[in-house]
Amino acid sequence: MASALTIKKDIILFDGICNFCNSYINYVISHDEHNRFVFASLQSDTAKELSAAHQIDLQSLNSIIVIHHKKIFTRSDGIIHIAKHLKSKWSWLLLLAGYIPQSVRDYFYTLFANRRYSWFGQADSCMIPTKEVREKFLT
Repeated sequence: MASALTIKKDIILFDGICNFCNSYINYVISHDEHNRFVFASLQSDTAKELSAAHQIDLQSLNSIIVIHHKKIFTRSDGIIHIAKHLKSKWSWLLLLAGYIPQSVRDYFYTLFANRRYSWFGQADSCMIPTKEVREKFLT
């Protein structure tokens, strides 16, 4: 596959050892009718390459990150950006959240993100994608 820096699709960086995050990525895959997204775990070499190229501090961010061309979406903005492009009966709810001030959205996003391991657990290693979706993952 081409370098992550030349990918024309939106790249979602996610916490590969977070059980909730892995479930969310599986949800995105199953509702991405236009094949818009590709994925890389925050623990991957791809994430390190992208963080250097886009000056993203992966250690302090503790967030989902969406790279759309050269624009970076994090926290609730990342989730809303993803929702805009999914075919799901729940996407409208996240789109409505766009009308809530970002500081309020991000406050609740951060509360959830900080507790996700205790609520949903974490894996010992990053998820291994199935053969059917492996081409959607950057390593």
